[in-house]
This record gives sequence, C-alpha cells and structure tokens, in this order.
Amino acid sequence: MFRTVEQSIPAHLISGAPRPTPVTVCLLYSADDPFAVRMVFPPEVSLSGAEVTWTFARSLLDEGLRTAAGGGDVRIRPCDRSRTLVELRSAEGVALLRFATGRLRHFLLHAYTTVPAELETCALDLDAGLAALLGGARDGGQD
Repeated sequence: MFRTVEQSIPAHLISGAPRPTPVTVCLLYSADDPFAVRMVFPPEVSLSGAEVTWTFARSLLDEGLRTAAGGGDVRIRPCDRSRTLVELRSAEGVALLRFATGRLRHFLLHAYTTVPAELETCALDLDAGLAALLGGARDGGQD
C-alpha cells in the first residue's frame, strides 16, 4: 500500500484578466497526516515568487466536489457538472481556481485507497504527535 499520493493537476487561475491563467498545481496526500490534503503552487504564480502550499481537510475536498463547502480560508464548490472551483483567501487577497472535477475525484480516490475515511484516526501516530507537541519535555517527577 502506498503511504503518499502525489498528483499534478492542471487548473485555471481566474483573475481580472480577459482569460484565465493556466497553472499546474500539485496535490499531495500522506498517510502520516491522514486528515489533510496539501495543494502546492509553483513559484511563478505566487506573489512572493516562492512555492506556496495550502493545507486543508481531505473531507473538505470530498464535500466540495458535491456541494459548496468551507467557510474559512479554503472554500470549494462545484462550478458545473465537470468543473470545480477552489477559492483561497489570505491577507494578501483571494485566488480563485477552476479544476476539472474528474481529476480531483481521481486524486481523492487514491487518497481514500491509501487511508480509508473510517481509518483516518487509526493512521495517526499519536505517540509521535504528542512527543512533537511536547518537544521532548520530561516529567518533573514531583509528588
């Protein structure tokens, strides 16, 4: 079984320009972080000129393929039968991207094959996560 899924997906960045700007986005899913999807944008489309990664819930992508979903920085909704819109909000502004729904579904299918929804919690390494949060803190040993 694969531990990660990585798929490059063409999209269109919708802006005030007469035509949408084509961009290829990399979607990443890892069994090490079973609730999350990462959407990586190449440097040429970011304001900083550096690669930019957005992380959001896998369940948000799943729901957004069927109906409008999200209320925070990431919102996903069907555009029509074959396209999906992803809206990303930050302090710098809003980016609206249009994807072929079939490609997003393909990615999601592989992500659910890697870790089924009902096994997300089982895939977490809670001990390692707790250790990372505590930063190696040790018990004070006071009684």
